[in-house]
Amino acid sequence: MNKKGDNGQRKIPSWLIVILVFFLITFVMNFVTALNSSTSSLQITYDQFLNLVEAGDVEYVYMDDTQLQIVLKEGITTSDLVEALNGEELPEGIADEENEEAIQYQTLILYTGRIDDTELVSLLREYDVHFSQEIPQQTSVLTSIASWVLPIVIMYLIYFVIMRMVMKRMGGGEGNGMFSGMMGGGIGKSKAKVYNVEERTGVTFADVAGQDEAKESLEEMVDYLKNPGKYQQIGAKQPKGALLVGSPGTGKTLLAKAVAGEAGVPFYHLTGSEFVELYVGVGASRVRDLFETAKKNTPCIIFIDEIDAIGKKRDSGLGSNDEREQTLNQLLAEMDGFETNSGIIVLAATNRPEVLDQALLRAGRFDRRVIVDKPDLPGRENILKVHGRKVALSDDVDFHAIALATSGASGADLANIVNEAALLAVKLGRHMVMQKDLMEAVETVFAGKEKKERVLNPKERQMVAYHEVGHALISALQKDAQPVQKITIVPRTMGSLGYTMNVPEEERYLLTKEEIQAQITMLLGGRAAEIVKFGTATTGASNDIERATDLARKMVTQYGMSDHFGSMGLEKTQDQYLDGRNVSTCSSQTGAEADEEVRRLIDSCQQEAIRLLQENSDAFERITARLLEKENISGEEFMELLREK
Repeated sequence: MNKKGDNGQRKIPSWLIVILVFFLITFVMNFVTALNSSTSSLQITYDQFLNLVEAGDVEYVYMDDTQLQIVLKEGITTSDLVEALNGEELPEGIADEENEEAIQYQTLILYTGRIDDTELVSLLREYDVHFSQEIPQQTSVLTSIASWVLPIVIMYLIYFVIMRMVMKRMGGGEGNGMFSGMMGGGIGKSKAKVYNVEERTGVTFADVAGQDEAKESLEEMVDYLKNPGKYQQIGAKQPKGALLVGSPGTGKTLLAKAVAGEAGVPFYHLTGSEFVELYVGVGASRVRDLFETAKKNTPCIIFIDEIDAIGKKRDSGLGSNDEREQTLNQLLAEMDGFETNSGIIVLAATNRPEVLDQALLRAGRFDRRVIVDKPDLPGRENILKVHGRKVALSDDVDFHAIALATSGASGADLANIVNEAALLAVKLGRHMVMQKDLMEAVETVFAGKEKKERVLNPKERQMVAYHEVGHALISALQKDAQPVQKITIVPRTMGSLGYTMNVPEEERYLLTKEEIQAQITMLLGGRAAEIVKFGTATTGASNDIERATDLARKMVTQYGMSDHFGSMGLEKTQDQYLDGRNVSTCSSQTGAEADEEVRRLIDSCQQEAIRLLQENSDAFERITARLLEKENISGEEFMELLREK
């Protein structure tokens, strides 16, 4: 932004003045160079060149592969030259000021094209003409100087413009001088977004559901800010910080927004990546500026989202003193260093607590670790009700049934389901969201939209139908399996050609060995149906095999449900709140034995699935025929077909 002077007029920026001066100097140098270089040139024919040589008027001839450059002797008059050139008109400004007939020495350069003339050298030697195989460059002193100075000036200006763009992006201001932005006009300033009493986030604790324990912990911290007296009376101290930990989409940032909306004190919000920039020391400077600003506005709250960007464990190796570590060291000192920052509460959020530095996690910096996990059944139902208040709902909507069908969903998934149902209702021309819209939205979020343009050939369609009925039938024939909600052979955009939806009757937190084996058998029911009906296997069971193998491996390596290894743990989970990948903790020999144990478990479940389908072949064929006819079968209709004699 341009600054204004005392008289209110806008000042011209310093960078614009530099560019204008540069163009002015370039123009003056080119103008002086043009005045200094007064040499004129004239193109003549080769015959005219030979006439000049034979007349004894040529002093020097410069040659290259394409042309000849001729320099005349001193004392040649214009009339002599015109006569030698057969009346050729001469350029202006070559005559001497005192004698108009005389030509200024070496102010006229003649040139002509070079031809293949073997006698040229002999002719030049005969008339005592000096010659050379190189044409000299016609440059002046100022031109030579400019050839050195101009590149330096241009490079300087390019550097200046690039640095200015970088500093502007980094947050530096113009200042009073050329490099004031670089030297500190904003680069080390905090980029925190401030919310105060007048400017709230619009989110309160009433907008947060399904996280009662996390909400309770934060409500206590907010209450301390509002009513510190009742806590100080008993000697209780204000918690210095709280770390929100959970999977993506579970509501960590939403809880922070609710704190900002409820606290009634200044709230500073920024992400961990906003501390670290290009220059070393910038992150530490921004941490200092953030806390200095916060000290002036206590009591207040600082919220650092994705703190793992700067809070990773420090490296003990050589050369580890990088920008991120300097930023972390400054943050540690500000949160709980030699000086006391009373009245400042630091909230932070991450889904990778295992990578954070231990000094950052200790009590006194983050006194509380608030787990924001995926909601349970009552939590999912409450979240659906919160988001359902914002849309028009029909009387048949049953959020409990939707919550049962969305086991493992995060708060963000549930909000998306309600929104997708509202969009579907509008698409179908309704003014209210119905239960079937919500169930269709569940399928859309987890399996994708119906892919109506994909038409399977009769053989593939039949294979998909038998495959899905195999899943459903195995699930229904086992006492420890989950009930079937729906069977469909309509392809979906997320890759499935059909699927079987199982919905548990209640929320479960523990599974027995028999229940996990039943799940593996159900997952392998599709492959078993292909073997029983067609005597071969297809690629359609790839996802089923992946999930079944994962369950079987966990039984062997983590759950201690293997007869061979007993209660021995062979793997541990990393990145619990992200992908939850498992890392082996055993030797390669033990790992090979574990693989063999997993294979035996899967083979056993596969054979059990084949046996159940063969013993219930009539129901297998009957249900498949109905599925091929209707493409979709509900759980109730499936059970009626199964019970038919």
